[in-house]
Amino acid sequence: MSRYDGITEYDIDLDGQGLRIGIVMSRFNPDVGEGLLSACIEELRALGVAPAAIRIATVPGALEIPLALQRLARSGQFDALVALGAVIRGETYHFELVSNEMGAGISQVALDSGLPIANGVLTTEDDDQALARNHDKGRDCARAAVEMAKLLKAMP
Repeated sequence: MSRYDGITEYDIDLDGQGLRIGIVMSRFNPDVGEGLLSACIEELRALGVAPAAIRIATVPGALEIPLALQRLARSGQFDALVALGAVIRGETYHFELVSNEMGAGISQVALDSGLPIANGVLTTEDDDQALARNHDKGRDCARAAVEMAKLLKAMP
């Protein structure tokens, strides 16, 4: 249904049946990563994505996420990807470097491949902030991956 007469508007579609989803998770902050992952998987299943259609790859840290996403994207086996992890501020400039490069890498893979990637890598000031956000962000990423996969399938 369109809000405007004569104008096509794509509907929001969160039906994950038949979709194939790849997930790349950083192991660097394991408590946060596992919380993100469990919430994401739970939501993907609730949206109808079959467990057999989900693949999980883990990498050492956030800077390794884009390369693993690129490999999954190039495989042609997925309808959407999800990036999960946490970059938590320390006392050096390293936080900005890792956050910026990782985020740019994820965006570049999505644009180069035409495959939607839900970015669920938290960038927080401390562990408490990351732990407080991990379940909501994991669920949000699952929903974004499914919605974007369905939107791109509906578009010419």
